[in-house]
Amino acid sequence: MRIIFNIEEAVIKFAGDSGDGMQLTGTLFSEAAARSGNDLATFPDYPAEIRAPQNTEAGVSGFQVHIGRNKIHTSGDHCNVLVAMNPASLKANLENTKRGATIIVNEDAFDRNALDKSGYTSHPLDDGSLEAYRVFKAPVSRLTREALSDTGADVKSMDKSRNMFVLGILLQLFNKSLASTLKYLDDKFGKNPQVLNNNRLALEAGYSYADNDEWLPSVFHVSPAPLDKGKYRNATGNVVTAWGFMAAAEKSGRPLFLGSYPITPATDILVELSKYRALGVKTFQAEDEIAGVCSAIGAAFTGSLAVTTTSGPGFSLKSEALGLAVITELPLVIVDVQRSGPSTGMPTKSEQSDLYQALFGRNGECPCIVIAASSPTDCFYSAYEAAKLSMEHMTPVILLSDGYIGNGSQLFKIPAVKDLPPITPPIAQAGTAEYLPYRRDPETLVRQWALPGTPGLLHRIGGLEKTDGKGSVSTDALNHEKMVQLRKEKVERVANHIAKQTVEGAPEGDLLLISWGGTYGTVRAAAEIMNKKGITTGHAHFRHIMPLPLNTAEILGKYKKRIVCELNNGQFVNYLRMTYPQFPCGQVNKVQGQPFLVEEIVQKLTDHLMNENEKN
Repeated sequence: MRIIFNIEEAVIKFAGDSGDGMQLTGTLFSEAAARSGNDLATFPDYPAEIRAPQNTEAGVSGFQVHIGRNKIHTSGDHCNVLVAMNPASLKANLENTKRGATIIVNEDAFDRNALDKSGYTSHPLDDGSLEAYRVFKAPVSRLTREALSDTGADVKSMDKSRNMFVLGILLQLFNKSLASTLKYLDDKFGKNPQVLNNNRLALEAGYSYADNDEWLPSVFHVSPAPLDKGKYRNATGNVVTAWGFMAAAEKSGRPLFLGSYPITPATDILVELSKYRALGVKTFQAEDEIAGVCSAIGAAFTGSLAVTTTSGPGFSLKSEALGLAVITELPLVIVDVQRSGPSTGMPTKSEQSDLYQALFGRNGECPCIVIAASSPTDCFYSAYEAAKLSMEHMTPVILLSDGYIGNGSQLFKIPAVKDLPPITPPIAQAGTAEYLPYRRDPETLVRQWALPGTPGLLHRIGGLEKTDGKGSVSTDALNHEKMVQLRKEKVERVANHIAKQTVEGAPEGDLLLISWGGTYGTVRAAAEIMNKKGITTGHAHFRHIMPLPLNTAEILGKYKKRIVCELNNGQFVNYLRMTYPQFPCGQVNKVQGQPFLVEEIVQKLTDHLMNENEKN
């Protein structure tokens, strides 16, 4: 009789060659888990090559999903279940698999040639090296071909359905329904009956194969999470970023324009927005990064909510045009989905590598608002706020995301647009007695947005310095200094219009952990562990970076020690040291193209505190 284990959470890793379909398999498993009521977070991790070297560790593509009956903040550290489609994927992921975990392998792929390419000197399924794990050997290739033997498909076509066979096994292992996957297959391949039939048969065959008490004597059950009532979608950060801009366009009454050049890992924002032409969204796939940002600046001049998206290398190319947006004081949102650099770097790997570039990477005195999204779901609200700040304060806003949260997904509760904060762009009206393009609001220093063609609002615009007020071209030294200070102070005054910084955990005490961007979940979990160890720890996660919240210094002063955790060599920590030198900060860093593990943050914090105690 099959045993059902009720568990609180599970981390599942799907791994195989880049052509084995592990990204799709993980996505469809996540969809099934979401529809069964589990909360979740995912992390796709794949090579940069379109077809990476087969049966090598460099070519392994993985998809990790963390499901649970409580709120899930990270994609998990070590996996409870590993699916390994070949020897290389087993070797690459075994280190991050918990002792006692379930490992499901496609034993057909473990031939001598594949073992040699993976660097194995002995057969891992026979040499006792996996005794610490619960290993299930399934002849996936052979059984998939048997299931499709009557379809008339050739062997190559049959093998393309092996991922569906494995997905069937996993859905059975976690007591999930086939319904959502079958619907996906119908929607995706409905116009190709042969492909649809192959995938359906493989999926059902894997599900039936695992429904065998002798081969799989026990299964796992993760109960539904107590989610608030509402409409949910399992969506990636890039997709909900696009939705955030659409919501901002509707709320502000400004048409949405996106001018971008495709670049990993930001392209999906362009792809998603291009689907909504019927709703008035305009997308332009430019010939290069410079054309993308310049087209967006042109759209901003005409009165659109203007957006351009990119990653680190493209952000570098956009920097001159970003200066144009600053000096013309036009609203523009630049989304940087960060990846490992410099140059091309590791284009499919995530890193917090571009903060210096966002803060300082332009010529002249060129201040911009900078904010950072903290999770896939937060990408929606960060995009919305970036659009609001840009339009209301008439200045560019840089929104920092990263590959981890841009490609990763979470359950996203779709909000009602009516419940979102209002957006009120300062649009100049016709009939003004005398329109001065650089006349400023005395509180915010914001100039009005004059839409072309509006009677009486004729004005100059361009990259040359203008006089304050009238806006005529000027090389006067004192006027230039005044304009530089006004543009700087305008950005600084945004601090009066953003939320004050909050702290989770201890409101004061021994240690303040500081993070920004996509590291939120792991640093939060580390803070909770440090509190359990008896070290009173608070966690301050920063969304607003330029300007910093008004109460930042107050928070920093409430703790004996402050440590900044970030996926670079120390960019935010140095920014804090420069801004608040009276509050020394330590740092925990990782520059490996991979997100933090909770346990490695805790270990580094423990080592840091021990070293400090020894010095004292």
